[in-house]
Amino acid sequence: MNKQPIHSDNIEHIEMFLDALYLEQGSSENTLSAYRTDLVKFSEFIAPQALLAIDSTDVEHYLAYRVDKGLSPRSTARSISALKRFYQYQVQEKRLPSSPMETISRPKPSQSLPKTLSETDVEALLAAPDCDEAMGLRDRAMLELLYATGLRVSELIGLRMEHVNQRQAVVFVKGKGNKERLVPMGEEALLWLERYLKYARPSLVKLATDFVFVSKRGIGMTRQTFWHRIKHYAMLANIKSDLSPHTLRHAFATHLLNHGADLRVVQMMLGHSDLSTTQIYTHVANERLKSVHAEHHPRA
Repeated sequence: MNKQPIHSDNIEHIEMFLDALYLEQGSSENTLSAYRTDLVKFSEFIAPQALLAIDSTDVEHYLAYRVDKGLSPRSTARSISALKRFYQYQVQEKRLPSSPMETISRPKPSQSLPKTLSETDVEALLAAPDCDEAMGLRDRAMLELLYATGLRVSELIGLRMEHVNQRQAVVFVKGKGNKERLVPMGEEALLWLERYLKYARPSLVKLATDFVFVSKRGIGMTRQTFWHRIKHYAMLANIKSDLSPHTLRHAFATHLLNHGADLRVVQMMLGHSDLSTTQIYTHVANERLKSVHAEHHPRA
C-alpha cells in the first residue's frame, strides 16, 4: 500500500459526493460509511494523485493489488460500485469529461452458502440466556424474535414500540432502501417479547426512550453489543459452528424452506427486493436434503 499522504482535495470531493447521495437519494448511514471507506482506501493507494486526475490504468493497478492481497471478489465488487458512482457524479457535475470507470467491469462474486445453524443448535442458543435476570430475559426475547422473523440485526435493534403490534403478533420493519414490510412473529416469540416488556424492560429503562430493546445503560443497543451477546450464548450452548451477525436470519430462511415454505413468501419476509437473492437459501436446503439422503438411503 502507498504510504504517501493522500491528495488534499480528495476528502473534500468524497464528502461532497456523499452529501449528494444523502440529499438526493436518501442513502443510509451504513451505505455512506461503506462508500467513504472504499473511496479513502483507493485515495491511499493512488497517493499522492488526486481522485480527479487518475485514469483507468490506475484503477486496474488497484484491482490487481486487491487480487494480490487476497481480498474477496465481493468486497472488490463493492469497491468498484463506489468508484463507479463517485465518477458518474463527477461527470454529472462537469468536473470530468468522462469516467475512468467506463471500461471497468464488476467481478462476479462467487455465490457462497450462508452460514446457518441446525434446528437443534438454534434451540440450544435460544435456551442459553438466564431469564431470571432482566438482561437475560431481554436477550431471550431478542433471539426469539430474530429467529422468528428473520430480521437483520440492525432492524431488530432499531425497533421502536410503535413498530410492534402485540395484538396481531406482527412487527413493522423499515429495511434497506427504506423499504417497509410487515413480518409475523409467531406465538413463541410473542410470548417472550411480552414477558420482556412486562418484567424486564421497565427495570432497564433509565431515560425516556421508545426503543423496544435497551442496553443495561437504559438506552438503545448497538449492533456490536448484541453481536457480542450472541457469541457469548453460542459458547454457553456449546455451538462449534462459526457464527455471523446474520446466522439466525439465515437459519430462519433455511428452516422455513426445509419445512416447505414458498420461496416468494420467504423473500417478502426477509425484505429482499430480488428473488435471486433469496434463492441462495434453496442451495442450503438442497445441501441438507443431499446429506440426509446420503446418510439414510440404503443405496446412497
